[in-house]
Amino acid sequence: MNTQTLANSPDIYSILSQTQRLRVSDGEVKPVLDGCSNTAKLLVLIWSQLGDFDNLEYAWWLRKEREEIEASGITIRAIGIGDRNSGVKFCEYTGFPQECLFVDTKAEIHAALGLYRGLSIQVPILSTSQTAWLNLMLMCAGIGSPGTLKEVFRGYTGDKQAPQLIADEEVVKDTLLPPIKGSFFKAAGGQGFQRPFELATLRLRNMIEVLSNWNIYVPDSSYLTQRGGTFLFDSQGKLIYEHRDRCILGFAENMTYPLSFLYK
Repeated sequence: MNTQTLANSPDIYSILSQTQRLRVSDGEVKPVLDGCSNTAKLLVLIWSQLGDFDNLEYAWWLRKEREEIEASGITIRAIGIGDRNSGVKFCEYTGFPQECLFVDTKAEIHAALGLYRGLSIQVPILSTSQTAWLNLMLMCAGIGSPGTLKEVFRGYTGDKQAPQLIADEEVVKDTLLPPIKGSFFKAAGGQGFQRPFELATLRLRNMIEVLSNWNIYVPDSSYLTQRGGTFLFDSQGKLIYEHRDRCILGFAENMTYPLSFLYK
């Protein structure tokens, strides 16, 4: 369980149940929790900018675990910072269902839930966008973003406690490198766990995707540092788990296996 105390949290479910945002699938403004009344568990993801590498990686895990999630009767809704074009592009790349994704252009739901805004050093001579970029770069260096550098290095060094991410026969493309077959990582480090450079390769692919489509993924750079959160509810709307992101590449309490909280 996250070390943050659930008893001290605002009434998250009440806030979400009253929230309406633009739904990516049809461009209509709808209640975020529409269609979620009859579910064993409800997983609500408040994502940062849809071009944030954290979210692409989170969506990758959700797709990887899709069968287990469906078997557990878990319904998913997500709200990300961006517009409809951002949402469509995100879903096309990640496979996340468009009908489950809503967009918030001004990060208003993040403010309502008290999520971490990220580093907020102000430099009077810089514009809002430039200030956001400065703070983002500092966070990438670990300033105001504890654990980020450790997580970056884990992508390169591997993690024997984490599952294997790329199957031996899978071919990873679109990394600016020649296509990489999964068996390459087997030769480099072994099998059955996260090998050296395996996660870094997936992150590189995500980076190329976002940077190649930056203006689509990030229509407003003012919210580059805003972090997100994960909230899991039971069938009665009771909050049974939450994680509030405190750093870049810190979208889960257990980054070795980000979705482990779903099956506890």
